[in-house]
Order: sequence, then structure tokens, then C-alpha cells
Amino acid sequence: MSSETYEYIETQDAWDSCLALLEREPIVAVDLEANSLYAYREQVCLIQISIPNNDYIVDPLADIDLTGFGRLLSNPAIEKVFHASEYDLMLLMRDYDWQLQNLFDTMWAARILGFKHMGLAWFLREFYGVELTKKYQKANWGARPLLPELLAYAQADTHHLLDLRHALAERLEEAGRMKEALEIFEQQCRVRLPDQEFTPDGFWSIRGARTLAPQEQAVLKALYIFRDEESRRRNQPAFKVLNNEALVGMASALPDTREALSKVRGIGVRNLDRYGSRLLDIIRTSQSDPAPERPKRKKRPDPKAADRFEKLSQWRRDRAQARGVESDVILSRETMWDIARGNPNSIDDLAQIPGIGPCRLDLHGEAILDELD
Repeated sequence: MSSETYEYIETQDAWDSCLALLEREPIVAVDLEANSLYAYREQVCLIQISIPNNDYIVDPLADIDLTGFGRLLSNPAIEKVFHASEYDLMLLMRDYDWQLQNLFDTMWAARILGFKHMGLAWFLREFYGVELTKKYQKANWGARPLLPELLAYAQADTHHLLDLRHALAERLEEAGRMKEALEIFEQQCRVRLPDQEFTPDGFWSIRGARTLAPQEQAVLKALYIFRDEESRRRNQPAFKVLNNEALVGMASALPDTREALSKVRGIGVRNLDRYGSRLLDIIRTSQSDPAPERPKRKKRPDPKAADRFEKLSQWRRDRAQARGVESDVILSRETMWDIARGNPNSIDDLAQIPGIGPCRLDLHGEAILDELD
């Protein structure tokens, strides 16, 4: 853990001064902390930023206008260094509608180079002899005030990130992989937000839902809806209100007394006291609900496209093994399906497939077309 000091930013004046310094830098390291284990919908709770000789921890929950940070993130003249950026970029897009340009992702750099360990803690230990404690991995970053040891833990996530970036960039250049890395970094910036809106039919994704009787599935759906409503009300993740095992257990056992409900695995004394009467009411009344309609099966891919995908998958595995990297470093699964469906028969056609890019077109284009013959 670094013993260096950091500046904690929680006022507009402090942030304005910090931003003025950041915007003069050619490269900044960034990390986020969110409260996904403690809220119905997680939010950005801390923003850690490092430049040479300075570390900043910005409190986005304070009364600060952070618009300027979005401007910095989208500035192509300033490189932003993240480690495992995907989740952070989704949060920045969802919460602030910020789109990042000029990314260097140290995790992806390591993957391209064939490293088998991806966690930042491993790199800090191996490269710099820094030991990160696991004690605060599940901390509630939305709580205030934050303990000094939590802030020091957060600081460590970016304190060495610029040095790590330079070390990995040197290895990428030596290996002739920098162009490939830059292409992947650029693609990582094209954030696609997952659909996280609650839908009552989402209960079908719970393990065990499809093996229940229709009457039991109606109960499970009602319990699933209740859990979401309670999660929203209490601003807690759904699993902290009632876990899936408890929902399926109630739906299959159909308890009609408090004693019977207490025997359902996953309920516990606290939930029995808090929700017992309401759960029994839901179980009783929802048994007469219409049986939920099963979701339609996804349309199977065209058999010829599926065959092309399998050939490409084997080619990708072989290519990845020969390079000593994971398969998705070569091409993503989504890109391979786009190729399999599009069935390009020339380099020009292949270049139109999203997810290829000029570098990987040069690296793999002819081999891909050979597989499709």
C-alpha cells in the first residue's frame, strides 16, 4: 500500500482546481468505486485519478458539478488509463452519459501479451512489491464518512497505474502488438449498455423455475415481483432481500403457515419476522393466478451460419493457443457470429464486419476467409 498522500476532493473549488491541473496532463489514470453490493441500482461513489506525483480521490456524492470530467474523458488528446475498464465505462455512460476516447486498458494490454493473471493486485505485487489487502473488496463505498484506510485502499488502485501502463506499453511495442492493442482499446470505448430494467418475466431466469408446476410458477412470479418492489423500497440489492433459493423454495413448498414458511431454506428468522405475513398472503392469493406464459425459444441460427461459426471457433482456439492468449483476444464471440452470418467472401467484405478493425484484418483476414471457403 502506498504511503503517499492524496487529495480528497469534496468541494467545487477543490474540484475546479484539480480539473485545471488534469486538463494540462497528456495522460491520467482513473478508477471508480461503486456500491453494487449495497444498493438496488449501483452508482459511482468514488473517482480515483492519478497523474505523476499527485493522487486525487473525488467524491461524486458531494455537491460538485463534475461536467468537466466528462469533457476530459472525451478529450482525444488526453490518454485515460484504466485497469479492466468495461464495468467502469458502462457506469460512466449510464450515470453521466459520458463517452470516453483515448483509452489504455492495462488489463487488456496484459491479456494481449499473454499474462495469465489479470487482477491489479497481482501486477502491483509482481511489478512493484505492493501488497493490496482484500479486507475492503466488499466495502460500502456509498457510506459517508469513509475511513482513512478505505481511502488509502482506493488510492492504491491508481497510484501505480501510470507506471504499469508504461511497463506494459514497452512490452507491447517489443512484441509488435501495440497497433492491435490500440484497436482493442478503441473498441472497448464503444459502450453498449445492458438492459437492466426489471421485467416480471425475469423470474424465468432463476434456476429451477422451469421445473416447477404451472401453479408454482405463478407463485414464483408473484414472489419475484414482491422482491423487486421491496428491493426498490429499501434500496438494497435483490439478493439481500430474498435470495433465489428462498423464492424457489417457497414456490415449490407452498407453505400456508408461519411454521411451514420457517422451514423453507433461505428464509431465516429476520425475513420471517419482517415479511412472514406478506409472503403467506402472496403465496395463498397467487396460486389462483393464470399460469405464466413460457418465453419463446430464441430462434436457432441458420445451420450454415452455425457451421461457419464452429469452424471459426476451432480456428480461433488454435490461433489463441499458438499465441498463448485467451481466445477472445483474437476475436470476440460476437464478432465471430457477425462473420458467420455475413459470410464475407473478400477482404473488403470482411472489413465491413463490426469488431474486426484494420489491424486484426491484417492479422487474421486471409485465415478467416480460408476457414469460410
